[in-house]
Amino acid sequence: MEGEDDASAQMIDEIYANGGDDARRHRPIISGEQLDIEAYAALYSGRTKIMRLLFIADHCDNNVSMQLEALRMAYDEIKKGENTQLFREVVQKIDGRLGPNYGPDPAWTDAVDRRAEQRKDKLENELNAYRTNLIKESIRMGYNDFGDFYYARGALGDAFKNYVRTRDYCTTSKHIIHMCLNAILVSIEMGQFTHVSSYVGKAEQNPDALLPITVAKLRAAAGLALLEAKKYKLAARKFLETGHELGNNYTEVIAPQEIATYGGLCALSSFDRTELKNKVIDNLNFRNFLELVPEVRELIHNFYSSHYASCLDYLGNLKANLMLDIHLHDHVETLYNEIRHKALIQYTHPFVSVDLRMMANAFKTSVAGLEKELEALITDNQIQARIDSHNKILYARHADQRNATFQRVLQTGSEFDRDVRAMLLRSSLIKHEYNLRARKL
Repeated sequence: MEGEDDASAQMIDEIYANGGDDARRHRPIISGEQLDIEAYAALYSGRTKIMRLLFIADHCDNNVSMQLEALRMAYDEIKKGENTQLFREVVQKIDGRLGPNYGPDPAWTDAVDRRAEQRKDKLENELNAYRTNLIKESIRMGYNDFGDFYYARGALGDAFKNYVRTRDYCTTSKHIIHMCLNAILVSIEMGQFTHVSSYVGKAEQNPDALLPITVAKLRAAAGLALLEAKKYKLAARKFLETGHELGNNYTEVIAPQEIATYGGLCALSSFDRTELKNKVIDNLNFRNFLELVPEVRELIHNFYSSHYASCLDYLGNLKANLMLDIHLHDHVETLYNEIRHKALIQYTHPFVSVDLRMMANAFKTSVAGLEKELEALITDNQIQARIDSHNKILYARHADQRNATFQRVLQTGSEFDRDVRAMLLRSSLIKHEYNLRARKL
């Protein structure tokens, strides 16, 4: 008990210190610098790289230079592939603002379309021959080639259908896993996250054929699906379970930095202190990912150490860039609100009374704004307290432990008395051989 009291006292001291002179703690606060689009795009490959650049361009209308930089990089990346439809859309978005070198290129689009038609005809002829000869492995590869073809062309629906058709021609567990990974990739691009969860489950039904890197990919994909479904606690667990083998081997879907960011924010919003310590801070595997994003690592440690002002500073500086994240964009506000609410609850928990002025200083907000936040949490029964609005003090309504203990003792005594009387009655009935027989009808 003494150890627990010391730990509690230490946490209280840290909380009070957080509301005092912040200059005494030299925490590296990240700057709110503009996102380095080139460095960001270098983390990804394939179609997701292009879609992330276009997402940034669509969501930074107030920053024309960033928008044009994203469009320029998307233009250059698309010309490395065969998706002429997406190329035309990007040209339309650029609208001549990048000069003549980034305008319509009819010679390139016509040449790519012509080659694509020739390749499609060739694939159809090959697949028909395979089906005629009933060679299962060749048919599987034929449908797989068609899936690759349609994926490169941007026809995601047709790509998904062809990848899934290979299921009937899979002869080994490795083939099934390969099919599932292709289906997961296309489903993520289409935003069909129910399909992602389904095919993750199908792949996991073949554990003997799963390599560590494949398991890591499946965990990351499952985490994205749960994040999209707003099941943040389950999503956090999947990201935390993602093995370090993932590295840069799944850049067509997700970067290792995002494992740290998504997992860290989801954990902060949904885990209690014990879970945060055991599953995040002491997680050696996840620590490898956190090292890639020092800002997220620091804000997690600050939150656990009750340095809420510093933690909220990190969150505030990260927010602008997180709003440009293709997967996290719709969840930033919800996650931030949940994290802030948890911080408010944890701050008030150890105290019988809290000075709202000191608390407002710790959270860098106004007393009036803090009162409204606390009122909402009290109404939702997340904080057991009442507010003295005149004196600006929060009083906790902790249960009367002494009275509750006496009540439990009295209840236990009553139950014991009842049980003893029932046993004595039963022994007396047995002693006098009294049996109540049911009357025959």
